[in-house]
Parts: sequence; C-alpha cells; structure tokens
Amino acid sequence: MWVLTQDGGRVQASSQQRAADHRPYFFLSYAHTPRDGAGGPDPDMWVERLFRDLCAHVMAMTDLPAGAQAGFIDREMRSGEGWSERLAEVLATCRVFVPLFSPRYFASEMCGKEWFAFAQRVIYEQAKSNRTAEAIVPALWVPVPPRQLPGPAERLQFNHRDFGDRYVTDGLYGLIKLRIFAEEYERAVYELAKRIVSVADTAAVSPGRPVDYRNVPSAFGTSGGPRPMQVTVAAPTRHDLPTGRTPHYYGGMAQDWNPYHPDSVRPLAYVARDLVRSLNYQADIISFDEVPVPQDGGKQSPTRPEILLVDRWALRDEEQRERLAAFDAEHRPWVSVVVPWNRDDQQSRAAEAELSGELERTMPKKMGQGRAACRAAAKGVPSMEAFGQILPQVVEAAAQQYLRHAAVYPPAGGSHTERPRLRGPMAAEYATTHYIPETHDLAPDAEDTDDRTS
Repeated sequence: MWVLTQDGGRVQASSQQRAADHRPYFFLSYAHTPRDGAGGPDPDMWVERLFRDLCAHVMAMTDLPAGAQAGFIDREMRSGEGWSERLAEVLATCRVFVPLFSPRYFASEMCGKEWFAFAQRVIYEQAKSNRTAEAIVPALWVPVPPRQLPGPAERLQFNHRDFGDRYVTDGLYGLIKLRIFAEEYERAVYELAKRIVSVADTAAVSPGRPVDYRNVPSAFGTSGGPRPMQVTVAAPTRHDLPTGRTPHYYGGMAQDWNPYHPDSVRPLAYVARDLVRSLNYQADIISFDEVPVPQDGGKQSPTRPEILLVDRWALRDEEQRERLAAFDAEHRPWVSVVVPWNRDDQQSRAAEAELSGELERTMPKKMGQGRAACRAAAKGVPSMEAFGQILPQVVEAAAQQYLRHAAVYPPAGGSHTERPRLRGPMAAEYATTHYIPETHDLAPDAEDTDDRTS
C-alpha cells in the first residue's frame, strides 16, 4: 500500500487549529477494477489521476505544509502485513470520506467496510456534540440508478448537478476518458475539491480510535433496499425515576434515555438508530411501553427484527419488571437485548451487583440466549465506544433469527419444488436474496443451540 501526495502553494491564512492539523483532508474510496489479462494496462490508472488532481486543488486551497498528505488512496491489492491496520488508522483520522460511486463500488464488501468505519466515527461525533456532522462527499465515477443505491448512499443530501450536467450523465470516468470533455472534467474536479475542503472545515470531525477493520461490517448489507429494524427502549423517564436516582440520564420519554452522559449528549436510541441505518436498515424507535401485550400465549410471527435497549434501573419499577419478565417468557429469538451502562456513573456502579442480579432473575432467557456477542451485550455494555462495536453483531444476529422465524406460505401454484416465501415487510427483498429453509429443515429451537457455538 502507498499514499500519493501533491505539493502546492498556500493561498490564505486559516484558523490556528487548522494550521496545526495536518491530517489528510480526504479518503478516496473506490472499487478496484480487475485487469484484463496478466499483461494488460492498469484499469485504475484513471482513479489515480483523479486523486492527483484532487490533491493538487486541495493543497492550493488550504495551508497544508509541503509533504503533508492532502488525501489518501489505496492503490495496491488489499492484503499484506499491516494493510488493515494502516487503513483503519487513516479512516480514523481523515476529515472527509469520498466514495466513488459505481455499480462495482456497491457490490464491494471492502468498500462497504470503509464506509461503515468512517460513518461510525461521524455518528460518535454527532453523539458528543449533538450537531449534524455530514462528512461524506460522494463522487460519481460511473452513474448509478437511484434504485440501486443502498440506504446509506440514498440518504445522503447531495446535489451532483452542482458539478455540471455532463458530470451527472457520464460521471468522472466518462469525462476523464474523452478529450472533448476535458473542460467539464476540470470543472467537476475543482468543484469536488472545493466541497471537500468546505465540508472538512464545517463538519470538523475529530480523530477517532482505529477500529479492527477486518471485523467491521459492510454498510451496504445484502443486495436490495434498506431492511426494517425496530429499536425499543425500556427505561424510566425523569418523571418516574426510582427513589434517589439522578435525573441527568433521562428525559420526558423513555427514548430520551442517555446512559453515556456526559460523554454523549444525544439519547442512545438515536445513536443506535443511526448505527443501524449505517448498516442498510430502516430503523424505527419506540418505547417498551408501546409494545403490545401478546394475546396468544406468546406464539406469534415476527414482523421485523428488534433491538431492545434495557436500563437496569427500570427494574426498580414493579410494573415494568413484570412486563419485562412476561416479555422474556415469550419465544422471541429475533429480539436481541442490549444493556447499556456507564462505568463512570457512580450510582450505577454502586448498584451494579443488585441491578445485575435483578435483571438475571427477570429475564433469564434473554441473558443466556444466542451467540457470544448477544450474551455479552445482555450482560452490560460499559461505554458508547463498546456499544458501537457490539451493536452490528447484535443487529446481524437479530436479522438472522428473524429469517428463521418469519411466517412462510406456499408459493402460488402449489409447486412443492419452490421454497416458501416470507410474509411481512422484509418479504420482497429476502425472497430474492436469501435461502429460506423449509419448515422441516430446522428442529424446534435448533437455532438457539447453534448460535451458542458460533
């Protein structure tokens, strides 16, 4: 792996903070194109040229010193000693993430990992500052139909037409390959560089801690549109707190619960929703009080996978404790429980043994259900950083359990050779992208036993 830089002049003074900040302005994320034969030309040479042109503009527009990295690009095969560590380091420090949109890009798991690693850092920044920090600046390498965009890309508020009409119809690849579009290419690259510098200064995303890049999920999920996911919060409000419990962590609704205060100033449910959305899900937030009491003895088909955030202080309320116990008695393996707690919260630390024991007695099934990550999440997540690391694993486990338990019905025509289809909001996507086992393929509760060993 190597990094390309471009030296250039400085045009005007900026803030002292930026003058001392020599981090790369952008990370250029792109999908490597396979060579056409062993001796063929490098198909990514045009991406390299784009990168050099962007670096030249960024150097001219900023006060980066000579030798500093204006941007970062990975120009080698994605393997080798130290590769993932270096990539994680740059993703944790660069100011802006620039994905080069193309059909190949959204089919790349590696590109999806890069996107999620940076998006997670932006979500942390928003949680700590409670302000919008949009720091992803997309660029069209090859135009992609809107229907093919995964949720994280589709939700970006970005007007590509600002870079020119020809750019929108042909993308940077079309402009750079045809000499007749040289002027349009120069304009698009110049405008893109200006946007990178402007967003870097406006968003001001702080450096983060490098993640284990090999284990992060892809932001693009499976093929198809965003999948539904529910985030449910079981927590007191500041109006019904247990005696002596400080109100600093609570608001007017259960959804306002903020266990990681003061490190985070944003309610955790909204941080969780943003993390879930960055995994190509469509997430809704509700209070546990809104969950209907089952009328059929707990036997029901799921409508979507679910993450249940539980504040152990809620167990001090008898009614809430009874409802959680009843919920635990139902068979809902598609619901993953996450128990956030703040290791810097003195009250929670003092009551740790008591509250943990009460939760074990109230929800014994959920405490021991599923794979190791799910059990760890139910035991307690002590920081927002740990929460962000474990949530993707819990989300994936809930989604897999949903697939195993969603209602199925025979296909039209009664053909026994076709697999049954899912009912519910995820049916359209999963019916075409996943294998749905016949009902006799799984023994009762077999998935719970299998997950313990995974």
